[in-house]
Amino acid sequence: QVQLVESGGGLVQPGGSLRLSCAASGFIFTAYVMGWYRQAPGKERELVASISNLGRTTNYPDSVKGRFTISRDNAKNTVYLQMNNLKPEDTAVYYCRRIGTSDSWGQGIQVTVSS
Repeated sequence: QVQLVESGGGLVQPGGSLRLSCAASGFIFTAYVMGWYRQAPGKERELVASISNLGRTTNYPDSVKGRFTISRDNAKNTVYLQMNNLKPEDTAVYYCRRIGTSDSWGQGIQVTVSS
């Protein structure tokens, strides 16, 4: 059974940083491209970062490029999202997921950027 457990969210002031973690189990981690998504209230869910199965290729939308960094530790079956210079518009529930699958969405982790 696929399990993806996010952690590391919370409340941070604008300009601050957070590091999200996603512990994966139930599948061969190195076989999948992984991604971080977010959904803000009243908005559609969007992909904010993806990383290839061996970690050599990453992609970001312009809205987070230069501020967010995705990485993975295949020995620990974990994917990370380092978020720097956070802005109020980054407030959302963040989810990790295997790219290109029909995995159900988990609970995600709340990130709130506010002074």
